[in-house]
Amino acid sequence: MEQKKSDLAVRSASADPIGGAWLEREFGIRLVQPLNVRSEIGTRRQTVDHGHRREVYQEQMRPKDLTGHLTFLLKHEGVHLEFLARLFDRVDPTDLARWVNSEPTGQYARRAGFLYEWITGRLLAIDADRIAGGYVDALDAKAQIVATSSSNVTRWRVRDNMPGTPAFCPTVRLTAGVREAVAFDLAAALGKEEAEFGAEVLRRSAVWMTLRESRSSFLIEGEQDQVTRIQRFAAVMERRTGEGEIPLDTGDLTELQKEILGEVTTLASFGLRQSPVFVGEMVRYENVVHYVAPDWPDVGPMLQGLQTFVSRTRGASATARAAVTSFAFVYIHPLADGNGRVHRFLVNDVLRRDGAIHAPFILPISALITEHSAERARYDQALEAFSRPLMERYADRYSFSRESQQQRDGVLSNFHFEAYDEARAAWRFLDLTSHVEYSGGLLARTIQQEMHSQASFFRSLGQARAAVKEFIEGPDADIDTIIRSARESGGRLSGKLAKRFPSLEKGDIWSKVSSAVAEAFAAGEIDLRPGQRGP
Repeated sequence: MEQKKSDLAVRSASADPIGGAWLEREFGIRLVQPLNVRSEIGTRRQTVDHGHRREVYQEQMRPKDLTGHLTFLLKHEGVHLEFLARLFDRVDPTDLARWVNSEPTGQYARRAGFLYEWITGRLLAIDADRIAGGYVDALDAKAQIVATSSSNVTRWRVRDNMPGTPAFCPTVRLTAGVREAVAFDLAAALGKEEAEFGAEVLRRSAVWMTLRESRSSFLIEGEQDQVTRIQRFAAVMERRTGEGEIPLDTGDLTELQKEILGEVTTLASFGLRQSPVFVGEMVRYENVVHYVAPDWPDVGPMLQGLQTFVSRTRGASATARAAVTSFAFVYIHPLADGNGRVHRFLVNDVLRRDGAIHAPFILPISALITEHSAERARYDQALEAFSRPLMERYADRYSFSRESQQQRDGVLSNFHFEAYDEARAAWRFLDLTSHVEYSGGLLARTIQQEMHSQASFFRSLGQARAAVKEFIEGPDADIDTIIRSARESGGRLSGKLAKRFPSLEKGDIWSKVSSAVAEAFAAGEIDLRPGQRGP
């Protein structure tokens, strides 16, 4: 492994870069999210793909100057918004204006000019009257997810199909993994489960799945024993999922936070935070920081950008929209408390709004994550896709003072981060491609494995109830207790159960009951742990 790393370092040092890699080196750009394509000059044309593509071109493809390399980037490598934001802060705007004025009909000059002004908010000194040519898209819809409707920008003769705002515009590249994720038909998969088990069985299990999702959501945060909080969150999910406006503006988000946390809280105030926040843990009395969230004054504009994404991508893949909305929210981390729960709430909320999952179903994604170590590892890996490179880039830029200070929202904090301005471009322009790839698999496995297992259990439970009632009558709660005991004891009548229900000891009642239970569950045996996968 070390030899491979060494070989890679030597190759990188000796490479003859062009396009984005040349601009990165020439202007001393340090990225949090690396270039997706790195191009260079070599002896023969070839493509090497190890997650991030390396493209090798022959000498005749070498650009001649700054604008040539920028043209090459836009033409062959695609738009990397964090990179462009950092580049435009370093490049002389007069060079860009000179390029545009020399090529007023050139599509790459016009796109570069539009992107410069869109990202920076600064105008280039161009002769706008000379700008001509057919309208071109700002982003390539074949390469990434774009707005489903665009607006013409006459100044540049560019169609603005940016999916967000300059304050927050996530990127989702249309990789093979993303295409596979968005091709999975959630509604059809759920319909298949309904066809197999019947709508009534599936809907009856939905009530339990909602509570189970709440419990598992708290388990992710290490708070699974808080029964009242679990029930409160389950009630919120059942009542609010897909209802009203998506809770991303200050008012709706504050109300959702209140409902999730309840009135008894240590928070001095609800709503958007006005304090620094990090995600981490205490190890040997030392804070270990896993992620630093954006500076609090940026939170409001970033949420507005996320709202714009939801609005401008309406009609695009529900899976992609749910993944972007939920993961973007957790990275923005706009609340002092409750971010994780809102993050997981938003997955089902967007899916419900987009018609991918209909009421009353709640996909128990948290249950899948918490009950399988491989799923938890995948979830952590998804979160670290951005948090890890961010912290590697700025590991030496945070500190803790001895004394805490009260922030504007009443939070006491001794955390300090010195690189908010430097890191802002990465937060503004998150690449959430891998998060969409992950979410597609997660949602498919949730329906085909977790929901299938749950529905199978409820079908078997219904059959067992009917069979047991042929031999002993009683309310469902009592019958369920008998069924559970029969399954857990391997068919042996426990003294505790016999004491509670003496009729079970009459004749061969227990033998018939235990046989009926075993037969009902035999067709699709499920490894159910008490309190985990069944009532």
